[in-house]
Amino acid sequence: MNVFLTGANGFLGSYVCTDLLRVHPEQRVHLLVRATDQRGAIEKLWKTWQLHMSLDEFQTLLKRVTIVFGDLHAPRLGISDVQWADVLANCDSILHIAASLNRKSSKACLNTNLRGTLSVIKLAAELEKKGVLRRYSHVSTVAVAGQRDREVVQEDDAIQWDRSDYDPYGRTKKFCEHMARELLPPDKVVFFRPSIVMGDSRWARTTQFDMIRAFCIMADLPIVPVRPEVRLDIINADYVGRAIAHIHMLKRTQWDIYHLSAGTSSKTAQEIADALIAGQTRKRVRFSKRLEGPFQKTIDLMGLAPKKSPVSLPAALLKVFLPYITYDTVFDNHRVVSELGDSPVPFTEYCTELYHYAKESNYEFHPEPLPEEFALHD
Repeated sequence: MNVFLTGANGFLGSYVCTDLLRVHPEQRVHLLVRATDQRGAIEKLWKTWQLHMSLDEFQTLLKRVTIVFGDLHAPRLGISDVQWADVLANCDSILHIAASLNRKSSKACLNTNLRGTLSVIKLAAELEKKGVLRRYSHVSTVAVAGQRDREVVQEDDAIQWDRSDYDPYGRTKKFCEHMARELLPPDKVVFFRPSIVMGDSRWARTTQFDMIRAFCIMADLPIVPVRPEVRLDIINADYVGRAIAHIHMLKRTQWDIYHLSAGTSSKTAQEIADALIAGQTRKRVRFSKRLEGPFQKTIDLMGLAPKKSPVSLPAALLKVFLPYITYDTVFDNHRVVSELGDSPVPFTEYCTELYHYAKESNYEFHPEPLPEEFALHD
């Protein structure tokens, strides 16, 4: 299955591409990258792919990569006529990962998630018209389920159009799924819905810190304003990447929707606190459900601060993170566990190392630059 993939230089995209190319040594991929030249595109990929590999392996894997210069926001994805023809001639599946995670900006979500996805769907429709489309895989989110409280959500019951959404991100991703269902053959569409993707179970390093920063802020509070028994559906990025790559490449999938989540094995706030205590991150964690309302109001007030204010970013992150932990909702993952044959690594097994790494690195990943003498492959 020859893949056209968006979002390869993003956090999750780097996991998917790495796994796909390693597990399928015969596989070639076409990667949509927003760049003006080959070196610029390669530099973007190296910034995130170096988390997974050495420079030598990166150069080896690039031999099976075709860079497609484009822009998710542009008509026909901004792809030139020559490269558009190349994609139509050589690709028979699409894996759409790119998205805006800006939960505060309706404009960003509309432009990237809706307009961009519609253009990718149109490309899939072109492949279908030629009779070569084998699969369109779409990376969505569990946020399409909208506001829930103390539930275990099944894949087929997640989208309910009369239910309120958390934010523009969840709302636009829900409609992206709707567009794909309306415009493409249903037997060729697969949806992946990750829950809270946080950290890697194999090592503490990461290139994405937003949710981790929010987690660390909450962990450092003198009193955590949630119930200790609330479940946090957190999943390791390495499992998510492997699941997407594996299922996309299957000749036949068992289902058309997969929750990539910890499911009913999600750990409670108390269990995570106990893991942090065992890791000597702190001596004691106190919880108070009664403080949830005042804490939410405080976050709302902090959100009114100017963008350059030191409280602006923490407020934005907490506003996103808080609903996912206060509503005590988890997303059944039996489908992906059945398909892969194993389960995600519990967050409690790696949260302490992740916490220390995030704090010590000041929530920043410092990538090694691509060497000037690096050989490019056209």
